[in-house]
Amino acid sequence: MVDIALVYETGERLSVNQLAEKQGVSVAYLEQLIAALKKAKLVRSARGAAGGYTLSRPPEEISVGEVLRALEGTTAILDCVGVDGSESCSNACSCSARPLWLKLQRKIDDVLNTTTIKDMADDYIVQLERNKE
Repeated sequence: MVDIALVYETGERLSVNQLAEKQGVSVAYLEQLIAALKKAKLVRSARGAAGGYTLSRPPEEISVGEVLRALEGTTAILDCVGVDGSESCSNACSCSARPLWLKLQRKIDDVLNTTTIKDMADDYIVQLERNKE
């Protein structure tokens, strides 16, 4: 998503092969990720010579939380702190650590939901610039 965000303003589309090469992952694996992102309407595709993938919305409108939920289904660190996770743990009501895990989960969700793909792309550019020095 960050690689696609970096070229969003130019209107350029990136192919699965380009993205796989940039990320050092197999095309087959990336196709699975792209399928999930398309299903969640986070990316769009175009066919043909100038085809490839682009973000469906500006990168500043896509949160990291949205992306993770599209790819992973949840951002829960433990089953018992997920949306309906309390049923999966018989100790949820009596667990002394659960309030801590719930606080931690709220903080994690806050960061994921308030950090955008544009934020990540901007941070990545800064990181690349630092590595040049």
